Amino acid sequence: MTAAIPTLDFSPRPGAAPLPRMVLAQAGAEIRAMLRNGEQLVLTLIIPILLLVGFSLAPLIDIGGGSRVAFVAPGVLALAVMSTAFTGQAIATGFERRYGVLKRLGATPLSRTGLLLAKTAAVVAVEVLQVIVIGVVAVALGWSPRGNPLWTVLLILFGTAAFSGLGLLMAGTLRAEATLAAANLVYLVLLGLGGVVFPIEKFPEGVQHVLTLLPITALSDGLRGVLTSGGGLPVTQLLVLACWAAGTLALAARTFRWE
Repeated sequence: MTAAIPTLDFSPRPGAAPLPRMVLAQAGAEIRAMLRNGEQLVLTLIIPILLLVGFSLAPLIDIGGGSRVAFVAPGVLALAVMSTAFTGQAIATGFERRYGVLKRLGATPLSRTGLLLAKTAAVVAVEVLQVIVIGVVAVALGWSPRGNPLWTVLLILFGTAAFSGLGLLMAGTLRAEATLAAANLVYLVLLGLGGVVFPIEKFPEGVQHVLTLLPITALSDGLRGVLTSGGGLPVTQLLVLACWAAGTLALAARTFRWE
């Protein structure tokens, strides 16, 4: 008696992949695009490392005593978060909108929520790489970070949300060329005024209170308080970043144009 041979069903089964798989696939594509883009690589890694090495070794700033690298390293970490979550994301998203990439992605099974999750995951992945590389270089220069790593993670996450909201707000409302110019201008202004490599105390006293409300200042001061001074939970800085995140993300959600 011969056994029955099972029949194979080759009929197509159309349907979308599970959301987590689509998000991971899109996030991988976003990460590869970031790392293959020479301009973004300069923005996210080369410039922060050059600033870290230059301002740590050369007496270009007066920090009032203490280790120069201990002051500069947290600020450069904050700058790296801003370069990826704000500047790089704003420019890339702006040109994706102009060239119709977002419109075409909207026609796929990947939802807008899935696309935003994928972009967020890509930003966080690149930031992890930045933190590792910058941290290794800073330690080689003599940096000895202190403080609770959990507070550092919270600051970076809140900072990422704040800068992502600002970047998406800019990319979703301005033309691509205007986004490119504005994002680079904001990057340079915040680099100079945000306490990244120049102490806030060096600015006029009346200006200092305004500068402490900037997201880059809150992130760099918060990281410096935790990693350099070994401080506790930076409540004030987290509140500033949370306000920026809530405001910019809400505005971006209301005004973002996908085409």
